Amino acid sequence: MARKSAAQGTPATAALAAAGVPFVLHPYTHDPAAASYGAEAAEVLGVDPSRVFKTLMVEVEGRLAVGIVPVSGALDLKAFAAALGAKKAAMADPAAAQRRTGYVLGGISPLGQRLPSPTVLDASALALDTLLVSGGRRGLDIELAPADLVRLTDAVTASISSLATGSH
Repeated sequence: MARKSAAQGTPATAALAAAGVPFVLHPYTHDPAAASYGAEAAEVLGVDPSRVFKTLMVEVEGRLAVGIVPVSGALDLKAFAAALGAKKAAMADPAAAQRRTGYVLGGISPLGQRLPSPTVLDASALALDTLLVSGGRRGLDIELAPADLVRLTDAVTASISSLATGSH
């Protein structure tokens, strides 16, 4: 698998390189008019949407956490809260998410965040050889093994995705 190039370096690619984790970069030209960053990535890259995962910042009992779910589904907030031992969760304020992670919306990677947060990866990822997540900017996805993503983010895995019904 490829390593990062200086032109595409982000905190996410730096974290992968520092950990010695194999990964493949999938750059693409982001369309500012795209309604969904994740769906756009799957379509442009020609990858099954069940293999492209979106990174969502969620507020759980006053603190931020990370949910990683396939773009073909939606985050089940109740299941997400339960995975972290909480009663309820809500989508985080976008500005708070950007401050916490150091990334812009549509480019939030679960890797290399400014301040790490508790992370839950949808269990469907475990059935995949590799998955794609944001590389830390719009128009850049990173392909890596689910086990490496779990290890580097200290994620727990749980069934936190439901069929697509909304924007989460």
